[in-house]
Amino acid sequence: MKWYINKLNELENAAPIISVCGDDCAVCPRYLAQTEEELHETAVFWYQAGWRDRVVSNEEIRCTGCGCRPTCSFMLLPCTREHHVSACRECDQFECEKVQSTYARSEEKKRQCQQACESPEEFRMLCRAFYEKEKNMQ
Repeated sequence: MKWYINKLNELENAAPIISVCGDDCAVCPRYLAQTEEELHETAVFWYQAGWRDRVVSNEEIRCTGCGCRPTCSFMLLPCTREHHVSACRECDQFECEKVQSTYARSEEKKRQCQQACESPEEFRMLCRAFYEKEKNMQ
């Protein structure tokens, strides 16, 4: 994603914004994309990385953080609400099967993401965004 690559230096020192599933929204392209062009480029990348089965609309790819969608792909947000906690680590059942599944599903997607990236720097930043879940959820 050219627009994202152009922001990498700026994102390097961004303060983390950790989501319920352990993603770092501060460096997530879906969270950062502002223009229609950035959103479309992000949607194309999501398809190329295997995170979507087609190029979705800009509205569908846009993300403003946890709770902006009616569904949570890892089903952790509804679970935290059900257990009356703001983060999984606060739950007596942490690291439950849902959390373990989140780690495993994330790891499965990592290689395809790397292949879709235009540079090692882009992949490194996407790793910070999506593949440090276990560290971020502690």
